[in-house]
Amino acid sequence: MSSLSIITKLDSLPNNLKQEAADFIDFLVEKSRTAKRKIKPQAGSAKGMIKMAPDFDEPLEEFKDYM
Repeated sequence: MSSLSIITKLDSLPNNLKQEAADFIDFLVEKSRTAKRKIKPQAGSAKGMIKMAPDFDEPLEEFKDYM
């Protein structure tokens, strides 16, 4: 869609709808900016954030009957 056709359609709207269209355009511009700013995870970026219990590999009490 060309800019001229968008402007032509915008000019045909009443003033209150022109303001709504302008607000929506601002929303779309902000949405496109935030989409570009997304941080891509890198290997090791969560280092030190996850901790495992010291007995992680120990057998569970609930499974003693099956062992």
